[in-house]
Amino acid sequence: MRAIYITGFMATGKTSIGRELGKVLGFPVIDTDQYIEEKLAWDIPSIFEKKGEHFFRDEEQAALQELPKENVIITTGGGIVLRKENRRFMNAVGYVISLQTSVDTIVDRLRNDETRPLAIDKTKEEIQKLFESRQPYYHDADLVIDTTEKSIPRIASEIVGWIKTSGIVNTKY
Repeated sequence: MRAIYITGFMATGKTSIGRELGKVLGFPVIDTDQYIEEKLAWDIPSIFEKKGEHFFRDEEQAALQELPKENVIITTGGGIVLRKENRRFMNAVGYVISLQTSVDTIVDRLRNDETRPLAIDKTKEEIQKLFESRQPYYHDADLVIDTTEKSIPRIASEIVGWIKTSGIVNTKY
C-alpha cells in the first residue's frame, strides 16, 4: 500500500492518531519532526533558533524524499503543506489525510507547550491567523477529518472505514 501521510495544523492530533492507526493497520509510524530531530541531533526549537524556519522547511522537504513510500504511516509537522512541492509529492506517492479541529481546541492543547516555535507566546488571535492562512493547504488531501471532541480510536476507525470503502488496500481490518 502507498504511504499514508497525516497532515493538519499543530495540535490536531497527528502523532497520536498516527500511532493508533499504525497499531490498527500493523504499519510502522514515522514522525517527520522526530526524524529531523534524530537526523540533526537537535530538537525543533533549537533548529528554528539556530538555523531558522527556512532551513527547517528544507529539512522537511528532504525528509519526505528520504522516508519510505509504502506500507508506512507518516505523521507530518503542521507546516509541511506550506510548500507546493511537498503537497504534490505526498499526493503523488501516497494518500493524504488531513486532521482538522477548532481553534479553541488547538489553543487549549498548546497552552504551556514550549516545543512548538511558531506557537510560543502567541495569542489566540495570532494562532487563529496562522491557522486560517494554512487552511487551503490542509484541504489538498484525499480525506479531511474533523477531530473536535472525538476519541483517538474513533478517528482511527473513521480512517480505516475510508480505507475499506476506497478500495485502497486488500483489507483485513
